[in-house]
Amino acid sequence: VGGSTRIPAMQKAIKDLLGKDPHKGVNPDEVVSLGAAIQAGVLGGEVKDVLLLDVTPLSLGIETLGGVFTKLIERNTTIPTSKKQTFSTAADNQTSVEIHVLQGERPMAADNKTLGRFILDGIPPAPRGVPQIEVSFDIDANGIVNVSAKDLGTGKEQSITIKATSGLSEDEIEQMVEEAEKKAEEDKKRKELAEARNNADSTVYNTEKTLKDLEDQVSQEEREEIEKAIEKVKEANQGEDIEAINNAVEELNKHLHNLSSRMYEKVKQEQEASGASADAGAGPGEGEESQEEDVVDAEYEEVDEENK
Repeated sequence: VGGSTRIPAMQKAIKDLLGKDPHKGVNPDEVVSLGAAIQAGVLGGEVKDVLLLDVTPLSLGIETLGGVFTKLIERNTTIPTSKKQTFSTAADNQTSVEIHVLQGERPMAADNKTLGRFILDGIPPAPRGVPQIEVSFDIDANGIVNVSAKDLGTGKEQSITIKATSGLSEDEIEQMVEEAEKKAEEDKKRKELAEARNNADSTVYNTEKTLKDLEDQVSQEEREEIEKAIEKVKEANQGEDIEAINNAVEELNKHLHNLSSRMYEKVKQEQEASGASADAGAGPGEGEESQEEDVVDAEYEEVDEENK
């Protein structure tokens, strides 16, 4: 590769075309092997005066709820590098999660290249959003990617090692980047729709849960009104009108905020009742000994003031 640049006629043609002599510091047919030799020296610790920085050719991340591609390491990030992010479950009593590792620049997972998949299981059953799953990406100086998922509650962990982080030619990488730029507006709408649907689903879940917790404090009339608002969100969520989804969610959020206020008030009252009960149990009902202890505390305070 590049051997023809040594031909005098070729050098003259380049000079005539560009108006200056070609650079002859490094022969093009030797530059690849020279760079590889320098990189080997850097990795082996023998070369210290040359700094070679490699970067990730495409963004790396995982698929999350709604088919969204959530990036953990952005394109052109200098390696070695590492990144962690905490996620959670999408359904009640979910005992396993699939980690779908991808690379690319499109916001939806289906439009990017799959690098691997693995499953983290053994998650204790719990309401959605409660388990904490920490996903870690680590890329070493050789470009090898290690992806792990750890349940912070149990300490259980699974991982995958991806040796060929790209497997794509420079032309293919450039084509993926250009396609992402070309379809940016279309992809933006698709991502906004997915996020609106995720938000709607979460709001419905939280409202239904809070409504169940406050079952004895919600009138039949109010319950029916809230259930109608929930149905409107579910119906809007079946379509692709982002504005309609957001409007339905906004209306439901008004009911949710009202229910949440009552929930906090209920908890506050329970805590106050529990505190009053504890105070009553610890009051001067233990006989003369308790009364004497109260007097001793008062005398102790008075003595402190006199000593000052």
